[in-house]
Amino acid sequence: MKTIIWKQFGASIDMLENAIRACPGSLWSDRSQRPEFWYVAFHTLFFLDLYLSESDAGFAPPAPFTLDEMDERGLLPERVYTKEELQKYLEHGREKCRGTIASITEEKGNRRCGFEWLDLSVAEVLLYNMRHVQHHAGQLNLILRQKIDSAPRWVRKTETTLTGE
Repeated sequence: MKTIIWKQFGASIDMLENAIRACPGSLWSDRSQRPEFWYVAFHTLFFLDLYLSESDAGFAPPAPFTLDEMDERGLLPERVYTKEELQKYLEHGREKCRGTIASITEEKGNRRCGFEWLDLSVAEVLLYNMRHVQHHAGQLNLILRQKIDSAPRWVRKTETTLTGE
């Protein structure tokens, strides 16, 4: 079951990565675009990372990212994060996801998650998180299709193994 979940969650992450790679620089950094492409990618990666954590207590994204994404005012970061920065964050999220799925047990999966605003089990948060990643990967692909008339293809399942071999 872990492998099945990973193959589909990993495919969502692959689709997000493909959209990030396909975005031309002019669209990536276009601050007049709503929503801003780079920001949707960042938002998705931030919550991928957060929801793969035990709870928000003690959570800290890797540098150069901050907890500003959790600010209820919904302010955008002061600067545009680069593709390279978000690609590194994506790799961080991919590895954290693989580790989380590989180490989950039935007992842990049935426990209530540590996010008080979500009334979900740990296993449900995994699926919720996968749906969130896929939702925004689809949104980015739509933006690409509308702006440059091209978007990456659907990923049926990830080719990366759960164990990393």
